[in-house]
Amino acid sequence: MGTSAGALIGGAYAGGLSLDELIEKANDYLNSPEFQSSAIRAVEASHSKENHRLAQKIEIFLKNSFYLAQTMFRPGILSSEDFQTMIDYFIPDIQIEETRIPFRTVATDLVKGKQIIFSEGPLRQAVMASCAVPGAVEPLKEGGMILSDGGIFGLVPSSVARKEGADVVIAVAVDQDICTEEEFRTSKDVNDRAAEIMARQLEDYELKDADIVIRPKVGDLQWTDFSHAIDLIDEGEKAAEENLDNIRNAMPVIKKWLTFKQLLKSRKKTLNN
Repeated sequence: MGTSAGALIGGAYAGGLSLDELIEKANDYLNSPEFQSSAIRAVEASHSKENHRLAQKIEIFLKNSFYLAQTMFRPGILSSEDFQTMIDYFIPDIQIEETRIPFRTVATDLVKGKQIIFSEGPLRQAVMASCAVPGAVEPLKEGGMILSDGGIFGLVPSSVARKEGADVVIAVAVDQDICTEEEFRTSKDVNDRAAEIMARQLEDYELKDADIVIRPKVGDLQWTDFSHAIDLIDEGEKAAEENLDNIRNAMPVIKKWLTFKQLLKSRKKTLNN
């Protein structure tokens, strides 16, 4: 189960990649000439906080201006073709019904304003629709629907996982740190902060359906910071390890075993008395 970036990772895992293979493919992709020359990399560079030489700053400024200008004439900075290349690299060309474990992902139909749950059909297309970040990636047209990021309805779709039959829901919430002392100098700063607050409130509502919530420490990184993927994987591992006891206790089999052990212990006490 996943939405947006979670759909990409979840789809790759459900499609057959092991965790080690996922990490290896992520590292290989980020270092590939294809990624380095892609529009995705250019968008990342334009938002980067790193220090650059003057020539690099000028190049980044021109690219940033070019991509921003494109938003006046098209529904996304990145075309679906640009983003599809990355999706195809990680996601196998199979149907959702063919995944090794049950998989679901969600997207948003911008026409009817409804949440769409994918449980069948092409896996790549479902993941692509769920990853179409509003304004950044061009929405996907399917039939009479125009599909965009599933995160519009909920960044962590715990309620959907529960509705689809999950006995235990382990949610991974990847949130930026919200700085309460940040200065809001422009209308964009205020608008961005307002969007963050609304998203956090919606996320908290969704997380009520989760048994375990894992929150990796991602600091103030944006969704465009692809080059930090390996560091973020490490943070995810740390956060998961910190929750291992909670995860074990939430599993039905573990619960039954612990209950069985308690009954045996209680029976022994009764016999001894």
